[in-house]
Amino acid sequence: MKTQFTLEELAQHVNEWCSKHRISPANGQAGESLTERNLRYYRSLGLLDSPVVPGGQGYQEKHRLQLVAIRLLQAQGLPLSRIRALLFGRNLGELREIEKRGMKGLKDQTVPISAPTTSESWLVYPLGEDFMLISRQGREVSLEIQSELRELLLESNTGSKRDPHQAQS
Repeated sequence: MKTQFTLEELAQHVNEWCSKHRISPANGQAGESLTERNLRYYRSLGLLDSPVVPGGQGYQEKHRLQLVAIRLLQAQGLPLSRIRALLFGRNLGELREIEKRGMKGLKDQTVPISAPTTSESWLVYPLGEDFMLISRQGREVSLEIQSELRELLLESNTGSKRDPHQAQS
């Protein structure tokens, strides 16, 4: 694997990783693919470290892992402010573990993604590319229930089960 990236190469590399692993932002607040402009913005927010070599040539493995972690968290529906709090100070080993586990290391920290009023707390559970489950009162949904919902959605897309509303003969 390449050890030094330009900003453009870094964005392209992470976009390819996300495409391969079917990782995309859950809530539409982030673009489907990363651009150089996104990466500069993430640097300004403190989400992405500065390059190790001046002139835009010094992006390395840690930068790639930071962006992978950002995309994994965005796939969970988290806002950038929460992502910054979760990733701040993470070392190379921790970032590798996040990539390896696909968020298992941070998944235990269920976070509301938006609060329309001060008395509501919403949680979002991605169920695939096209579906999300939203809990308005901050109620957690077990992994087992999420898995069952994914299976039902998959069955409805493939038509592999009989429609329960269809009359029996």
